[in-house]
Amino acid sequence: MNFEKVAFGFFILLALTLNFGFFLGDVDNPDHHDVFELFAAIVVNLIATVLKFGDRTHMGAVLLATSLVADLQLIAAAAVWAVAVQVSDAGTDPATIASVVSLSGGALLANIASVTLLIVETVTLRR
Repeated sequence: MNFEKVAFGFFILLALTLNFGFFLGDVDNPDHHDVFELFAAIVVNLIATVLKFGDRTHMGAVLLATSLVADLQLIAAAAVWAVAVQVSDAGTDPATIASVVSLSGGALLANIASVTLLIVETVTLRR
């Protein structure tokens, strides 16, 4: 068993599950979306992105692109949340949380694409 491939798959799947955990719940209810779960999703997505830099195949480039999209979406979600809480008077009102959750939904789709590509690549490998 190749530990590098295990770690690679682990972080890709963990990024998806953390993102899904944050996304799940009422879209405009701040009680259903934890800022620390968003932070964990961002950190794990960034780790998964770094792990994808080593693959020089076409599939590796597509996997890296999906990861970069997820990173961008999650960082934008965190920025919206941070501006709403720290800069504006809006705080965690339903409109702000809906924007944050919508951005994390885009990242969730990118993570689903990444996991799907990983599964397709694994299934097509020959021994």
